[in-house]
Amino acid sequence: MNPMDYNKARELMVEQQVRPWDVLDPRVLDVMATLPREAFLPQEHRNLAYADLALPVGHGEFAIKPVVQGRALQALALDPSDEVLVIGDGSGYLTACAGRLAREVVALERHADLAKATVASLSEQGVDNAQVIVADALTWITDRRFSAILVAGAVDTIPQRFIDWLQPDGRLFAVRGRSPAMEAVLVRNDVNAPRIQSLFETYLPYLAGAAPAPTFKF
Repeated sequence: MNPMDYNKARELMVEQQVRPWDVLDPRVLDVMATLPREAFLPQEHRNLAYADLALPVGHGEFAIKPVVQGRALQALALDPSDEVLVIGDGSGYLTACAGRLAREVVALERHADLAKATVASLSEQGVDNAQVIVADALTWITDRRFSAILVAGAVDTIPQRFIDWLQPDGRLFAVRGRSPAMEAVLVRNDVNAPRIQSLFETYLPYLAGAAPAPTFKF
């Protein structure tokens, strides 16, 4: 597929998949229309970069479907003052999108080779305000607080540590629950208690270590 084909496919993705799924924020649509998604995928899957599919990136991790990526970015309503944490972005695409929309991005990735590939792709695309840390979000320790957090894998329940990383009035996007009834939510870190808004139903593979405990039937 030549670059012109990718450009056309990117335009069709936005107009035929993302926009019809109620992604109407012009900044989100613009970044998805201009950032080459194929640059963040393994060579063997680049011809499917703009299909309505979750694509494998290695180690059992997936690049989320474009429509879910668009809804996640729209829900967080990132602005140029935001400091963003991306948890589990195996491909790096969401990290790059957030980098184009926000002031600074920190991404956590468990696998060093995926992190290295993301760093190379970010550099190639001129995204110089994002750093990738090789770490497991379920054991990572930081004193830093973020204005927005994007969890790029499903969780059975949202770990308290993720909410603790939010600034006051910060917001977090996550997909929680059990297949087939997973729910995308936006959590706002209000003064008294986190406030959770249900957004839509979807399905994502679980973050490593965040799947429900197996139930045994006798």
